[in-house]
Amino acid sequence: MQFTLKANFPVAAQALYNAWLSSEEHSKMTGAIAKIGQQIGDRFTAWDGYISGTNLELKPPFKIVQSWRTTEFPTNQSDSVIELTFSEVGKNTELTLHHSSLGKDDLQYKQGWLDHYFTPMKAYFQGKTSS
Repeated sequence: MQFTLKANFPVAAQALYNAWLSSEEHSKMTGAIAKIGQQIGDRFTAWDGYISGTNLELKPPFKIVQSWRTTEFPTNQSDSVIELTFSEVGKNTELTLHHSSLGKDDLQYKQGWLDHYFTPMKAYFQGKTSS
């Protein structure tokens, strides 16, 4: 199973890209602890260890590809893949998230991205631009 989501953020693509790969900023923009390396092959955890994976492809500031799984994945289920692309539209950046290689019953992650990433990220970046 796979799906694609899009959202706009009031920051440059480079700022959004950097925040995704920064342990400190990723933690602040989601409200949960993240530990993220910034090189291809580096492992990461997010949401207090609920999510884990590896950086597979990095093309600053326009693309991040990561293997991705949660603690709810069965041990015999392969990692899924997220591909993030960042496109500047005026002073905003459109983030497109394509999540693929999910199990047939993993549709709940679509709402999870909206609730636990996109909503808090919008609040985080709007607060940064208004200060």
